[in-house]
Amino acid sequence: MTRAARSLGVSQPALSAMLKKLEAEVGAPLLDRTGRGVELTEAGRVFLVHAEDALRRAEAGVQAVRQLQGLEHGSIRVGGGATVVTYLLPPVVRRLRSEHPGLRFYVRETGSAAVAAAVASGELDLGIVTLPLPRALVAELLATPIVEDELRLIVPPDGPRVPRAGATGPFRWKDLTGVPVVAFEAGTAVRELVDAAARKAGVSLDVVMEVRSIESIKGMVAAGIGVGFVSRFALRPEEGLGPGVPSKESRLTRTLALVRRIDRTPSAAVRAFDRSLHQAWGPAAAKNGTRGRSV
Repeated sequence: MTRAARSLGVSQPALSAMLKKLEAEVGAPLLDRTGRGVELTEAGRVFLVHAEDALRRAEAGVQAVRQLQGLEHGSIRVGGGATVVTYLLPPVVRRLRSEHPGLRFYVRETGSAAVAAAVASGELDLGIVTLPLPRALVAELLATPIVEDELRLIVPPDGPRVPRAGATGPFRWKDLTGVPVVAFEAGTAVRELVDAAARKAGVSLDVVMEVRSIESIKGMVAAGIGVGFVSRFALRPEEGLGPGVPSKESRLTRTLALVRRIDRTPSAAVRAFDRSLHQAWGPAAAKNGTRGRSV
């Protein structure tokens, strides 16, 4: 008992008191006192098996947390719209996976409102959405602006033409009167932005097709079905659709922000994702998080 107390850094009376308390808790003597010291009782031998197992599990827990904090393991559940998932996330995920191969990703592609709701409910750790947030979620989510996106008009190489688009410069909304439009589904953030700008200009767009993906819009436009609006991030010179045409009257811009729950401490993996996202796409208008409103 004296040697054990010395090894544990406590006094012998203190160790004896702890043993008595333990025996009272388990309801049986654990040690027999003999002239040579102490020996385990049968109850003590049974208890020792479970005690050693508990210590091993505790040590395994410590190691697991250390691995998680060191990004040897961990997962990130993130959601975003078509532009985010197709064009903004791949370089971020590639960079993180090269630095931390043990990380696992779950990516959900859906509209901004659905992403924000999933983050608020805890289904997703993070979301990248178009600001502003739904009013009902403003108090629950922290939104950090990441990048400003611009929607641009794309026109087919052969097919419906927009008089002022292309080499002649930016288009006017009235130029789209009677021109067939391939658009995102109603209710999406991009569609609402385009429709609002057209209404403000007093123009009713002739939407001949609604699709769910950027690549579908680009494909339909390239086939001559109509004109369309896509993110500047989606345009590639080799695709033959050009850099896209901005609006002459007002730019079609939106702020994309990273959102997470205000009341949850982000894991090491989530913090690493946040850093990598900012490094890849740079700061937006605000340097610090704001609750649900663009700045």
